[in-house]
Amino acid sequence: MKLVMLARNAGLYSHRRIVEAARARGHEIDVINTLQVHMNITSSQPLLRYGGKTLPIYDAIIPRIGASVTHYGLAVLRQFEMQGVYPLNESVAIGRSRDKLRALQLLAREGIGLPVTAFAHGPRKAEDVLKEVGGAPCVIKLLEGTQGMGVILADTAPSAKSIIEAFSAANINILVQEFIREAGGTDVRALVVGGEVVAAMKRTGKIGDFRSNLHRGGKAEGIKLSDDERRTAIRSAEILGLNVCGVDMLRAKRGPVVIEVNSSPGIEGMEAATGVDVAGSMITLLERRATPHATGTKGAG
Repeated sequence: MKLVMLARNAGLYSHRRIVEAARARGHEIDVINTLQVHMNITSSQPLLRYGGKTLPIYDAIIPRIGASVTHYGLAVLRQFEMQGVYPLNESVAIGRSRDKLRALQLLAREGIGLPVTAFAHGPRKAEDVLKEVGGAPCVIKLLEGTQGMGVILADTAPSAKSIIEAFSAANINILVQEFIREAGGTDVRALVVGGEVVAAMKRTGKIGDFRSNLHRGGKAEGIKLSDDERRTAIRSAEILGLNVCGVDMLRAKRGPVVIEVNSSPGIEGMEAATGVDVAGSMITLLERRATPHATGTKGAG
């Protein structure tokens, strides 16, 4: 197959591993900078140009779109989809996952376990929002945050109210969620590929930090998921329409609760913790499914 990856930094571990896995299986793969792709939006003839040349028609595309360039990246991906190129993850599905509020609403509609979450506009709603999540301590999240950035633990009601009011005054949208105390600063990530969990790890935050992200100094170990956790991860990916994703869950007393679904999960920590060839599983999925014009959304919506 002739593959293309959308990525701004070809040197990242995840991107290098995916390229290595593709070439090891005899496939051609180009890596192109998302922001350097130009689109020619012409009736019945969607074109993409890169480096002054028209890009060929690829068999499949692997979108590794950074959160900061989501809007433009999805536009580029839609253009590929309109050419009939099969995407590892579809543009509409990535868009759902990047909109944290929409993703939670979709998961909640289908009965997926979630932390109690509140969303409101304006500082006058701070007290009501706190009541909705059971008071302090609570977790306050920026809708645009990634890798643990923009996530705050408010220990007391006054501090939570002050933080909510400050963000509201700055016209910054936030989510307020209950604090799952029994999680103990750990979470679980399940890597879903093609409707199956191919690897899972438990992440533990560094001392004094309730966030368990590996980019913030957390540690990881491979684990075996419970049946409930496995079902939750697979169903979450299905609801959002993602072929590949990392489903982050907390182990609450009432069962697994999903805190985020990542459509471009890093694979370095997962491969190191579990020894699973995650990059290879992504390429295997494309080998099984990549056929022209097989995109469900065909660039729409």
